[in-house]
Amino acid sequence: MADPHVKMPVMPFTFHKCDIPEVILIKAVTFGDERGFFRETFKASDFVGFGIDGPFIQENFSHSKKGILRGLHFQKLPYAQGKLVSALNGKIRDVAVDIRKGSPHYGKWVSEVLSRENGHQLYVPPGFAHGFVVLSDEADVLYKVNGGEYAPEHEAGIMWNDPEIAVKWEIDSPLLSAKDEKLPSLSELDNCFTYSNP
Repeated sequence: MADPHVKMPVMPFTFHKCDIPEVILIKAVTFGDERGFFRETFKASDFVGFGIDGPFIQENFSHSKKGILRGLHFQKLPYAQGKLVSALNGKIRDVAVDIRKGSPHYGKWVSEVLSRENGHQLYVPPGFAHGFVVLSDEADVLYKVNGGEYAPEHEAGIMWNDPEIAVKWEIDSPLLSAKDEKLPSLSELDNCFTYSNP
């Protein structure tokens, strides 16, 4: 029988497949006391063990105010990217849209709320368009990238309010960049991603 006074090791992460199973929600264990808190945000062996392959080769940081929407973005092959997204400060709704031709989830989307408080992360694999909207007064978002590094000649995206996709952003009039205002619909997309059944 285990000694109740001996602390057993705690798995730092739990991994949850979303309704589109290739998109993965990662929940981290937080250890807090009167000094603050500590949580692990990444451990290669745990992530690879759940099928999130590295290496992560680039890390990006953005600061945004309430109502700003960034997306829906992706990079074309051969520089397609997977993204591991977290909110270091504030709260965002993070969205992934399946753009793999032939996928049973093509044109469908999933979303999760990521915040400093909940410590959740979302892994968005290649073959998905990604975006987020800021729900708090401001937010700091960090995402690690695997696959290809940023290649501006291969960046692409889909309009945030494409009626064919119909993402529920919780906002009617987001603040967009000039580039995001001109993104095409999914049906207009020059898309090279195809679905392969795992």
